[in-house]
Amino acid sequence: MTSKVRDYGKLAAQILHELGGEQNIISVSRCATRLRLVIQNQPDMAKDHIMALAGVITVVEKGGQLQIVIGTNVDKVYDAFMQLVNLTDTESINHKSSVLNRVIATMSAVFAPFVYILAAAGLIQGALILVSLVLPAFKSTGTYQVLSFMSWSPFVFLPIFIAMTASKHFKCNLYVAVACCAALVSPGWAELATLIANGQSVDFIGIPLSQTLYTSSVLPPLFLVWLLAYLERFLEPLINEVVKPLLLPLLCMLIMIPLTIVLIGPITSGSARFIADSYNALVAFAPPVAGGVIGGVWEIFVIFGVHWGITPVVMANFDMYGHDSFQAFQTIAVIGQVGAALGFYLKSKDREMRGISLSAFVTGIFGITEPAIYGVNLRFKKPFIYGCLCGLIGGVISGFFDPFYFAYAGLPGPLTIVNGISDQYPSSIIGIAIGSIIALVGPIVLTVIFGTGEKPPTSDIADDNAKILFESVQIKSPMIGNVLPLSAVPDPVFAEKLMGEGVAIEPLDNHVYAPCDGKIKVLFDKSRHAVGIVSNEGIELLIHVGIDTVRLTEPYFTYHVELEQQVKQGDLLMTFDMDKIKAAGCALITPVIITNSAEYQYIDPIDNISVTTADTILIIKQ
Repeated sequence: MTSKVRDYGKLAAQILHELGGEQNIISVSRCATRLRLVIQNQPDMAKDHIMALAGVITVVEKGGQLQIVIGTNVDKVYDAFMQLVNLTDTESINHKSSVLNRVIATMSAVFAPFVYILAAAGLIQGALILVSLVLPAFKSTGTYQVLSFMSWSPFVFLPIFIAMTASKHFKCNLYVAVACCAALVSPGWAELATLIANGQSVDFIGIPLSQTLYTSSVLPPLFLVWLLAYLERFLEPLINEVVKPLLLPLLCMLIMIPLTIVLIGPITSGSARFIADSYNALVAFAPPVAGGVIGGVWEIFVIFGVHWGITPVVMANFDMYGHDSFQAFQTIAVIGQVGAALGFYLKSKDREMRGISLSAFVTGIFGITEPAIYGVNLRFKKPFIYGCLCGLIGGVISGFFDPFYFAYAGLPGPLTIVNGISDQYPSSIIGIAIGSIIALVGPIVLTVIFGTGEKPPTSDIADDNAKILFESVQIKSPMIGNVLPLSAVPDPVFAEKLMGEGVAIEPLDNHVYAPCDGKIKVLFDKSRHAVGIVSNEGIELLIHVGIDTVRLTEPYFTYHVELEQQVKQGDLLMTFDMDKIKAAGCALITPVIITNSAEYQYIDPIDNISVTTADTILIIKQ
């Protein structure tokens, strides 16, 4: 659901609840637009329920992760989510997944927190390129020099940024990681590397050193921190507690810095350069082919959240050659989806979808395409196909002009096209501009001709989810028991009304009945601890029997209804074993929640009374 959300704490709590609580979470990370979760067991219908939450664009399962696409406010949801969970190191380390999945997850966790820093620096570089083009004398001014070194600083000291985020991901000491990676970009090592490059032999305890430089490098600091995490865990139990604060960082630095400049750095740098050279060989052999492949399929990689894996290749190209063609083609792919969102906005007659597509278009201008992909293009299929097709055509045509980026773009997109300007390669910006125009205008033309993919409205077919206007609706009690306020529930998700308004019932027997006429919309096949019903008026109710009962795997609960079954008020929905649930350590108090409370102006709970199924517990008015 793409509605705007401002209560990020509520959204985080709703996500956590749908996933079965803190005990079901293994690890949490985020990228620029996604909350990335690794969970033990995925509750039934959890994906669909999360997708329906206000503020969630979509949910993707990929790479062993549940990726919840939120957009540019993901940092706020992530911060709120982390306040609700307390993950241990063992939980994160012991999680098993494929090597490829772990590599992709690592790249995302490491680069996402500072990608906007790199994007901002790239925009400064692009602006300098433009100004210098108009005013060539500007390059000789002090203002240019200051802005230039400002823009390059994040890239020069990239290993330090990686140390900060990788230390968190790999669970090692932040300051030791920064100290080790700072050594890689220190002026002293740069001087030694220059001497080696000039033919002088320099060794460390008899081992000759290579001339590898580590400014703007990715893999050497990443592998350094990864191995540092293992080294710390190995050394910690061996060092006396009294001297550990001093000896642990001392030994880590003495081991990891020399090991990196002697072995890890040359090997990983060589690997990154080999991959970059392989890609560059394809570009040199058939640039239009490379352009077509990247322009046409890049956004498919974005769908599955695996796009971070290319970062070391791009950085290696900038490090070795000072330019990169991948980001030039990538920009065209991005603009293809931006153009598709704009075309949808211009063609669609649906007011809500026009608002969503316009917002996605604006976000896409800054190089973030997830809102466009998930909110509009992929949802209606045709716009996504238009964007990929025109990205492919634009990439092929631009390939004939030797397109390159001469400044790194953290988020390639329309604003970074100027990064392709260079006196040495004058045709570069021409190719990028032509490819970008095709990618932007092409989807608009195709949308006008072939449509948006929206289904035409049909007035003769009833909508099962249509809301019926009403003045007042009374919700009956689903149980016999004592009604309590939600604040009495020993679970903050319910007590603080993060799931919505409602009441709680302390049951006196083991039956749950329909509190209104409606249709069964939510059942839990494994735990069977709750039931969701949508009334004929469109009121969404969740009856959650007990607290923390989602973890119960034995048959504590029995359903007497099926999904999509129409029920009448008073029909038996489920029964449960009160004694077994108590013996399992779970409270029986049962929240009855209006999960779409925001749609109603007035919800009056009637609590602190004893009720039967004939009594009213909630009065709802529109």
